[in-house]
Amino acid sequence: MGDRRTFLKALAASPLLLAGACATRESTTPSGVLNVGQISDSAAFFPLFIAEKRGYFAAEGLTLGERPRLSTGAKVAAALKSGSIDLGAGVITDAFNLAKIDDGTRIVTSLVTEYYVDIVVPPSFPEAGSLEEKIRALVGKNIGITGPGSGTEALVKYLFGSIGRNAETDATLVNLGSAATSAIGALKSNRVDALAFFQPIGQQAEAAGAGRIHISPAAGDVPSLTGALHGCVFSTRKLLARKKDEFAAFQRAMGRALADVHGDPAGARELLGQYLKSTDPAALDALLPILRHEIPVSPDVQQTSYDTARKFHLDSGLVKTAPDYGAVLL
Repeated sequence: MGDRRTFLKALAASPLLLAGACATRESTTPSGVLNVGQISDSAAFFPLFIAEKRGYFAAEGLTLGERPRLSTGAKVAAALKSGSIDLGAGVITDAFNLAKIDDGTRIVTSLVTEYYVDIVVPPSFPEAGSLEEKIRALVGKNIGITGPGSGTEALVKYLFGSIGRNAETDATLVNLGSAATSAIGALKSNRVDALAFFQPIGQQAEAAGAGRIHISPAAGDVPSLTGALHGCVFSTRKLLARKKDEFAAFQRAMGRALADVHGDPAGARELLGQYLKSTDPAALDALLPILRHEIPVSPDVQQTSYDTARKFHLDSGLVKTAPDYGAVLL
C-alpha cells in the first residue's frame, strides 16, 4: 500500500512519470476494492463525495482504496494505464484522449450532462450582448485554464473557433492548475484577464465580488453544448473485466447519490458545504440549483448526451476521432 501511495503522489506531482505509468494495464488492487482517482474536487465529482459520506459504497459491499486527486486528465489516464487506479473521474475529453491509445476505453458513469466550465471575467470587463460579442471581447486576452488538454482549454478553443479565431494565436492561455485559490487570485491580481474554469469558480468569484460569469454553457449560453455529457467516470475494458462485481456495486452506490441530489435538496446542500468547505455560503446557495439541473438522475450514460458531446469534440477539432456510443459502453 505504501508503494502505491508513493506512486500516486509522484504521479500527481510530475508529468515525467506519464510514459512509465503506461507500462502495465492490470489492476493492482485486491478483490472487493476499487481505487478511484479524479482530477480535482470540482462540482462534477460531488456525487462521489455523497456516496462516500453517506456510506453507500460500503453498504453495497465495496471498499474504496486510494482516492488521489491527480490534477489533469492525462495523469488520470496514466494511472488507469498503470493499473494503480481502477476508475478515473474526469471529463469526456479525457476519455476521448485515452481512447486514442487504448481502444478498450469505456465510459461507465454519467456525472454531469452539461458543460460545466464557465468563462469568468473581472467586474471591470466590458459587458457584451450576443455570444459572438462576448467571445470577441476575449480575443487578445490572457485566459487562465487548468492546463493543456483540459476541458477548460477545450471550451476556449471551441468558442474561438466558432468565430473563426484560433485561441492558440489570438489569446494567451495561462496554465493555473486546478486550485480555486490560484485561479481567483490570478483574476484578482490581473495576471489573467479571464478564466475558463470548472464550477464553482464562477460562483465563488461572484460571491467574493472578484468577478462575474461571462459565458456559461450550462446556463444555455452555448446552444450546441446543451445536454452534453461532460463529467464522467471512465476506465478500460481490462480493468473492468477483473472488477465486474465491484463496478456493479459502484454504480448502485452512485445511483443512490444521484437520487439524493434530486430528492433531498436540504441534505445535498449540507453535504455540498462539507465538500466545498472553503466556499462562500452564497456561492453554494447559487451552485446547488445549477447542480440539480446538470446532474442526471441515473448514472447510466445516455446516447443523446454522449452524441452531443462527441459532435462537439469532432466539429471543434478538439479530437480527430471519437468512438461511437456503442464502442465505449460496457
